[in-house]
Amino acid sequence: MATKIRLQRHGRKKRAFYHIVVADQRSPRDGRFIEKIGTYNPISNPATIILDLDKAVDWLLKGAQPTDTARAILSYKGAAYKKHLQVGVNKGAITQEVADQRFNEWLNEKEGKVQAKRDGLNQAAADQRAAALAAEVKRKEDYAAKLAAKLAEAEAAANPAEEETTEEVAADDATTEGADAPAEASAE
Repeated sequence: MATKIRLQRHGRKKRAFYHIVVADQRSPRDGRFIEKIGTYNPISNPATIILDLDKAVDWLLKGAQPTDTARAILSYKGAAYKKHLQVGVNKGAITQEVADQRFNEWLNEKEGKVQAKRDGLNQAAADQRAAALAAEVKRKEDYAAKLAAKLAEAEAAANPAEEETTEEVAADDATTEGADAPAEASAE
């Protein structure tokens, strides 16, 4: 029986979610399968992949052929590299301890890259939120300045009569003081 490692689609329309399964190549895509070895969610960023690495390597060593997408997923998670190392151990080229050490080094490096991407995405989202907040604050300040200018203009338009009467009162006061001053000068 020829077996395939492939994706089995689940989820609703335009929100795909996949199970990574080992199935007979003759069974339909979403039909009967032999074993479920993981899940794949392409909607999240970065894509969420949960994979039982030991089962995947075991099936690869038994001769299961992955589809193109499943091969990319297995390679990304390290199943293909672990199989490669295990073949080297089986041939006697390296020891199991060396293979485990190499795989752990590769896995740590890969986790660092994935974490750096997550941090970069989180930082970009935080920067975008900060820029949006700054733009909103600037927009509110501009609106408040326009409103204050408009209110000052409306107040100035409503109060020109008061300014004229104030000027007239000041002028009348000056003339009455001027009339009182000559009378005081003649009294001396």
